[in-house]
Amino acid sequence: MAVPVYDNHIHLRPDGEGIAALKRFQKAGGTGLTLVNLPYPHIEVKDVEGFREGYGLTIRTAEKAREETELTVNVAIGPYPVTFLHLREAIGVERAYEEMIKAVDIAAGLVQEGMAQAIGEVGRPHFPCDEEAMEFSNEILLHAMRSAAECSCPVIIHSESATVGTMEGFARMADAAGLERGMVVKHLAPPLTTREESFGLIPSLPASRSGIRQALQKGGEFLIETDFIDDPQRPGAAMDVVSVPKRVKGLMQSGEFSEEQAYSCGQELPARLYGKA
Repeated sequence: MAVPVYDNHIHLRPDGEGIAALKRFQKAGGTGLTLVNLPYPHIEVKDVEGFREGYGLTIRTAEKAREETELTVNVAIGPYPVTFLHLREAIGVERAYEEMIKAVDIAAGLVQEGMAQAIGEVGRPHFPCDEEAMEFSNEILLHAMRSAAECSCPVIIHSESATVGTMEGFARMADAAGLERGMVVKHLAPPLTTREESFGLIPSLPASRSGIRQALQKGGEFLIETDFIDDPQRPGAAMDVVSVPKRVKGLMQSGEFSEEQAYSCGQELPARLYGKA
């Protein structure tokens, strides 16, 4: 039996490769993934209805993927953090905040209905921004964590590059929200896998050999991801969808990745977070 191989962060677009990318992933040895909502270029987000339309597209794409492949497909939906900046410019900071909060609430409702398995990616912009934007983004993230606690689902965080201090801050935020730390996933995390570095959060590592090797040497739980963006205009902008299967197979062949570790990040941890893997 082949070992399970799970990519924790994949985006698909209607104008991109779409389900064909997942077929390549499966052929390479992939068995499951988290399909994450993103701002679709053809959907204008002026208010919460734009978010709702995007969520619907992500959910329908996941349904089609389940029909056309043998992959386990979990869905994460939520308002992309940078969208707050665009809304603030268009409709003012207070209304932008209100629409983002509504977008979180809709995502949480869809999780409760079983249409999605996580709230994400949510958080704050990954680049320097003004204090007002950071304060409101943190409030939106705190609301997302509270909503995740109510839904008993994970929250996937998008933010600036994580440090030990960043992980501690998110852990304290989860505590304030009543969300179990082990239900907080840090997207594009460095190999901060020990308890002293992760503070109980789950780092989701880019599928690079060096990062995974460091994580394996340190020990601790982690997920692996590509952040495949499926952008036909920028085909090389992120890791290709076959990267996780390639890395897992290569590191297992070299003896660096044990079968037990492969099952941990490829099946056991995703199943614990999302209910299936």
